[in-house]
Amino acid sequence: MSPREYDESDARIRPSRTTRRRTKDRPSHLDSITAFVTTVDRGRTTCVTDDGTVVTAMKARELGPKSVVVGDLVEIVGDVTGVEGSLARIVTVNERTNSLSRTVDDAARVERTIVANIDQLLIVVASANPEPRRGLIDRFLVSAFHESITPIIVVTKVDVSPIPDFIKEYEALGVRIFSTSSKTSARKEDIATLLNILDEKISVLVGHSGVGKSTLINDLVPDAARLTGDVNDVTGRGRHTSSSAIALPLVNGGWIIDTPGIRAFGLSHLNKERIIESFPDIYQVTQTCMSNCSHHEAGCALNAWIESDTSSRSERLIRVTSLRSLLEVKPLSDEQ
Repeated sequence: MSPREYDESDARIRPSRTTRRRTKDRPSHLDSITAFVTTVDRGRTTCVTDDGTVVTAMKARELGPKSVVVGDLVEIVGDVTGVEGSLARIVTVNERTNSLSRTVDDAARVERTIVANIDQLLIVVASANPEPRRGLIDRFLVSAFHESITPIIVVTKVDVSPIPDFIKEYEALGVRIFSTSSKTSARKEDIATLLNILDEKISVLVGHSGVGKSTLINDLVPDAARLTGDVNDVTGRGRHTSSSAIALPLVNGGWIIDTPGIRAFGLSHLNKERIIESFPDIYQVTQTCMSNCSHHEAGCALNAWIESDTSSRSERLIRVTSLRSLLEVKPLSDEQ
């Protein structure tokens, strides 16, 4: 028996999976409901709708795994009743007014967004135990000015030690300094004043572990029941008590967002020119500088601006010195 001869009619080609036509039509989700994200944890997002209903939702696959953060306004569909065991779906993340982001360090390239749509950034530091660190304060301020967020420095434990002089220097940049005492008699008045500052605003607390953020949250939101921790006697660092960001409603309206303690806050994603733009009078002067001016050299136009008005020379010097300290944090340019 002679062997069979094969030709092209015997070949069978299996169609590629990618040849299947896919519709370009996508659901319009006209029935979606807007909600405010209060926490994101292990694939589940807790949201609050305009009528106060607390809804658990999951992100639509096309949004990506890290597309939603606390403070986002999102559109949700599906079961939005808020009944225990129900699950809605987030189909859209609305445009953000701003966001607070960081990289792991200044050499990193992956930007991580922590919270979004913020009115005020409360930078919490302790006057002692742990000692305040200027570097981290500067980095928070850089991010605040970059994103047009109002920064407020909150100094805790002022009954233990006075406010360090270097913190008071930030007032020259228009940064408000607020202090709180650990003594019960004074603390109630401090908290009442702070609540007035936070009314009808979305504010976020940031700072090292151990500076008193969770204690402050418990005073501002009595039913928050946030865990508090001590400072390690050996390292001088606080112990982490918060593992994820969470937004809590304030009694008179507005939200306060608690964040985990931060020890590293990289700024490789920022452009220093955006920081200077936060100070219109100084920015206008820098436009007359030589190209590629670092704003630290002798020929910088800011030096002449300081000397041009003897009556305000001292104030201008303090402001420019403070701004230059922020620029030394080395945010990289967009091209880099």
